[in-house]
Amino acid sequence: LADETVDIWMEDEVHFKQYGSSCRMWIAKEEKDPVLFHAPTRDKAGYFGAVRLRDGKFVYLKEEKSFDGNSFFRFMKYVKTMSYAHGKRAVVILDNARYHHARRHKEWREKHEKRFALEFLPPYSPELNTSERIWKLTRRHAIHNRYFATLKEVVAAVESQFDQWAGHKETLKKLCAVN
Repeated sequence: LADETVDIWMEDEVHFKQYGSSCRMWIAKEEKDPVLFHAPTRDKAGYFGAVRLRDGKFVYLKEEKSFDGNSFFRFMKYVKTMSYAHGKRAVVILDNARYHHARRHKEWREKHEKRFALEFLPPYSPELNTSERIWKLTRRHAIHNRYFATLKEVVAAVESQFDQWAGHKETLKKLCAVN
């Protein structure tokens, strides 16, 4: 992290579900419990996201079908483009999902390794990926305790929050700080 010639990015994937989420709350005994309606569906929207630890820059890409080697490859090319703009070497830290190691993009990874490298976290260690904090905070700000009649409403709420992160880089820098 002390090397000024290297940008560290944290990458992760997430699903936001149409039925949202609810949180615990205290209700006075004499009050009737509130009812939170959920859409009777299992629809979800998937996103790739990465945050640059140096300054909190956040980039994301909505996944249309599923997380796989092709969709991950598309996102990595996007992150590479964003990192090359600053002329620094980029190191992307990510989990060990199978498609992160796909043969589909192995040759490309090896070709660009000097300027764009992937580093993998140990298996089953999501607590080490600081970008998980972004997903948690996005859920809290965008979809907790809200009813969404359609998946398009979920996508609009989530992407609105993502676009706000673009203007609050300092928030993400602090949120994703590595101690």
